[in-house]
Parts: sequence; C-alpha cells; structure tokens
Amino acid sequence: MLKGKKILLGITGSIAAYKAILLVRLFVKEGAEVKVIMTPAARDFVSALTLSTLSKNKVLVNIADEDTWANHVMLGRWADVMLIAPLSCNTLSKMAIGACDNLLMAAYLSATCPVVVAPAMDEDMWKHPAIQNNISSLQTNAVQVISVGKGDLASGLVGEGRMAEPEEIVTFLIDKFFRSNLLAGYNAMVTAGPTYEAIDPVRFIGNHSSGAMGFAIATQLYLMGASVHLVTGPTSLSLAFKAITRTNVLSANEMFEACINNFGDVDIAVMSAAVADYSPAAIATQKIKKAEEAFSLFLTKTKDILKHLGTLKSDRQVLVGFALETENERQNAIGKLTAKNADMIVLNSMNDVEAGFGKPTNKVTIFDKEGLEYTFEAKSKTLVANDIINLIIKRIHGKA
Repeated sequence: MLKGKKILLGITGSIAAYKAILLVRLFVKEGAEVKVIMTPAARDFVSALTLSTLSKNKVLVNIADEDTWANHVMLGRWADVMLIAPLSCNTLSKMAIGACDNLLMAAYLSATCPVVVAPAMDEDMWKHPAIQNNISSLQTNAVQVISVGKGDLASGLVGEGRMAEPEEIVTFLIDKFFRSNLLAGYNAMVTAGPTYEAIDPVRFIGNHSSGAMGFAIATQLYLMGASVHLVTGPTSLSLAFKAITRTNVLSANEMFEACINNFGDVDIAVMSAAVADYSPAAIATQKIKKAEEAFSLFLTKTKDILKHLGTLKSDRQVLVGFALETENERQNAIGKLTAKNADMIVLNSMNDVEAGFGKPTNKVTIFDKEGLEYTFEAKSKTLVANDIINLIIKRIHGKA
C-alpha cells in the first residue's frame, strides 16, 4: 500500500532514534520513497550514513551545507506525509510554539502534507502537564499523534513513554492515509479459522486450520476501503488494524449464528473458515475417563453456513465460498458453487504441496457462477487474498 508514496521522516535527539533505522527499512521494503531530516542532536544517537544507505537519499541536517541549500518549502510539498519519529520533548515544545531553529522545524512549518508524530520520552516527562499541553496544541493544529507504548524505558524504569514500534507506525500511516477507496462504502464479512466441536469439557473435534487465509482476506478487504467484520474460530492470530471488528467463536453453531446475524448488513461475504461438517450429538458434562477398550462417538451434521447464506443472498450481495478438496477437486468445487448458490468458489487442494493448512503459501483456482475459471500459481496468502478481492471488485463494478 506504500508503493510510490513519498515519506519525509524527521528524526530528533532521543535514544529511540535507533528504531528509525528499521522504520526506514520497512518503508523502503513497502515501496515508499523516503527522505530523512535529522536534528543536530539526533546525530548523537544514530548514524546519517546508515540512514542514507537504507533510504538511498542523502540525509539532511542543516539548511545550508557549504554551497548547497536544503529547500525546506519543497520538502514539505514533496511528501505525501511527514512523520517525526522519534519526537523528543525538545522538538515537541518547538512545534507547539512554532519555533524555527533547524531544518526539521523549517520543513514542518512549511509542510502542506499531513504531519504525524511518534513521541518518545520518559514516563515522568510524558505525563508532565506542560508536555500534555504541547501534545494538545499539536492536535489542535491537525498533527496526528501516535500513542506512546508502555514498557522498559531508557531510564531503567518501566512505564509509558516508549515510541511506538516501527511496524505499528507503518500500520498507522497506511490506515490513516493510504487505504484504497475501491471498496469504500461496502460492508464485508469474512470467516476464518477452524471450529472446535466439544466432546467433553476438555476435548473437541477440530482441524488444522490456522486462520491465516481468512485473516489475510479480511486485512486486504479493509485496505481496499471496505468496512470489515471478521468471524473467527480459535486462532492465535491478531489483526493489525483495530477498525476491523472481530467476533470470536468456538463451534460451528456459534459461527452459523454470528454469520446469520450479520449477513443482512453486508455487501461482500467470504466464507474461508474450515467449519466442522459434523459435531458430537451429545457433550459429556464431565471429562470422559479412559476406561473402555473402544469408545464410539455419535456425530450429527452441522448447519451448512454457506448454503444457508446462499438462500438468503440478494442480488446486491457477493457470496464467496471455499472448497478444500483431496479428490475430484474441480468437479467437487463446481458442484459446491451451484449447490450453495455462491457467486464464486475458491478451490485449493490438499494434493498441492504449497497449499493447505499451516502453509505460508496457497495455490487456488477460482470458479464463478458465469462458468469462468481463474487459475493462479502458488503465492503468499496475502497475494492470494488480493487475487480473490480483485475478482470481487471486478464483479461489483460489473454490476454498477
């Protein structure tokens, strides 16, 4: 989402300046162009050579350098966003009153792009009324402030004041400034992960789904501008974007109820969860003891979420299902597409070594109800999610 974006990074005199090295690397990895301005004090904490090597641009410190002049006005106009990270107590106070005694402040005061700061200081300084007044002053002037973290501080204390981690800062910028608007105004629901069907209070029937595919789809839908609700079975995964709402469920029945309750409000539904097909007919109230040589479970069918949503689907809604197959893959997937009244079915086969549960990659073939077939090579689940969403966008625009 940062490809081709221009980021002006200001670094001030703080021990947290070492994090700027990783921050520049992450920006460049995402495809952004980065220019760095350092205050004179920042050079005591991080090397300009390191930052210029990573950013592939000369690091600027002084307004005038021998026979050259750093055009602070053009720097502020060049950038899509100006980020000051870390923001020291000293630079914060200068920003609050509009002081201009270095290149960074000159660039800030002439910037026409959005400005974001990531403060870094000790807890007692962070909580001082003067600092909080300065933060409020910046926010009044439309500067966005990334919340400080809590943890080990340079003083040896533990508390608030840590600069946000570089990954959190990248996520913040993408969320606030660089999401696409292709799906703006659309509501999406995604299911992910396994379901656990209880046998007794400590045992269950489940599967090996990690939920990674569904989480990738939810994230990419959000980055395309949609409002996203994720319904997920048990998983250790977390979401980078807090605006994605999340409902945690355990069983197939809980997932069914969550989907039915939300389906009427969604425009796009992607059912990527590995929902159990069968569930124990009776759940023991106490742990079943290892007593008999043989033990039998009586299983009953779970409710078919995709099929039920297919009966409720209106013309304005796009319904996407998944088919994980081990044999007769194509035939089974096309049959599921028709039987469930879905708009698209995403087929992946357990016979593909680069697909299946627990893999970082996936290899899919997508069938739509018009009879078209799209085959993709193995790739990361994020890129697979993009392929799926691109077809959804194509379908939506086709309806418009």
